[in-house]
Amino acid sequence: MKPSRTSKAWMREHVNDPYVKLAKQHGYRSRAAFKLDEINTRDHLIRAGMLVVDLGATPGGWSQISAKLGAKVIALDLLEMDTIAGVTFIQGDFTGAAALELLKQALAGRLPDLVISDMAPNMSGVASADQARSMYLCELAHEFAREHLKPGGDFLVKTFQGEGFQDYVAALRMDFDQVQTRKPKASRDRSSEVYLLGRHFRANLP
Repeated sequence: MKPSRTSKAWMREHVNDPYVKLAKQHGYRSRAAFKLDEINTRDHLIRAGMLVVDLGATPGGWSQISAKLGAKVIALDLLEMDTIAGVTFIQGDFTGAAALELLKQALAGRLPDLVISDMAPNMSGVASADQARSMYLCELAHEFAREHLKPGGDFLVKTFQGEGFQDYVAALRMDFDQVQTRKPKASRDRSSEVYLLGRHFRANLP
């Protein structure tokens, strides 16, 4: 199949992207590593010895940053991910019960200090459908954080501004002392993606 103009434009933008080039120079698996790095530099989320759950981890940029900073990481993704020292990887569909059970087994009763989610659906090009699927993944990540996060822990999730976004922010505010919006420089300007950061989880609330 002949590549479309859209795919050619995306590839041209990707190849010329300064963060793609920087990722190669630093040995990071994706430009997304710089998003977490910038947020962490500002908000000091990751510390040596803490337990991090990385949802939607492949190809591994966020897991790399977390492990580099001394955290123990349990990562999950539908797609394969090459081994990273200090990272336990589970391949599975987070929307299904089987993968979630494997993730719970890997936690072995431990409560993560930080849950990070860079999950996004495969985009169809239909904006309303893509937004709904994206928000569904965000809601699942929030539900997981509510059930497993350590009291006082933090939650960082990728979202897309659109229908359901404000309701989602309101839901996070029910569980965290602070909810902050982050748009790192490595996030493309034309993208509607923003990261929501829930600080200091209030556990065991009715």
